Amino acid sequence: MSSLARKGVVFWILLAVVVLLVLAPIYWIVATSFKTPTENILPEPTLYPHVFTLRNYVQVIEAGILRNFINSLFVAITATVVSLVLSFLAAYALGRHRFPLGLNSVFLVWVLVVKILPPIVLAIPLYTLFTRVGLINSLWGLIIVYQVYTLPYCLWIVFGFIKALPVEFEEAATIDGASRTRILLSIVLPLTGGGLVATSIFSVIIAWNEFLFALLFIRTPALLTLPLKIVNFIGEYETLWGELMAVGILATLPILLFSGYVYKRLTTGFSMGLR
Repeated sequence: MSSLARKGVVFWILLAVVVLLVLAPIYWIVATSFKTPTENILPEPTLYPHVFTLRNYVQVIEAGILRNFINSLFVAITATVVSLVLSFLAAYALGRHRFPLGLNSVFLVWVLVVKILPPIVLAIPLYTLFTRVGLINSLWGLIIVYQVYTLPYCLWIVFGFIKALPVEFEEAATIDGASRTRILLSIVLPLTGGGLVATSIFSVIIAWNEFLFALLFIRTPALLTLPLKIVNFIGEYETLWGELMAVGILATLPILLFSGYVYKRLTTGFSMGLR
């Protein structure tokens, strides 16, 4: 066997090991979700369900998980839309206009500082403020507070896409008499569409998985988001493994479907940002 062939064999073996390490936890979650409660607590775990059952999925649906599912979907999508709109406008202003005293860079650095701060540092002042304005225990309040996570991220990513756009397109449109609004909607927005889609998928994931602020700001059971509901399947003396794995799969499906739907635009956005 030649040296090149040996390298090829080693490569495929390493690739198979990596794929196995990645897929093994996913397989275990899926298999556990279809096992009976008795089988899930056996001293020696089984590799596959000896008795295939949908009981765990029925249990989580009867526990009202669909209500929490809708809450998370509404909060994640709305928070992402708000972040994309605000970040698009802010990124364009920062990328195309020079502010005095280098305030462009100062603002971007400040946004980055807010992003890297531990969320618990911002939780107390935000909780006090939201209590005074009546936004505690409200999905709209949660959407606003999620901007702490999503808006800085979206701003920095969209800013990169705006800076990558040739300014000559806008100059030509200005000469033709196009207004600033027309330039934004007809030129800048279509050219950065791939970047916005690329940013949206990560923003949705951030908002979908957020736990801390949802725990602090939501009190009514009917308003709980999906991460808060999942915790209910982990008790002090018992963990409902079947139900926990089932709700984990249900919580993952929307992100997988959304990622598949925007895959082509996502890759287009990345390639555009690398130019």
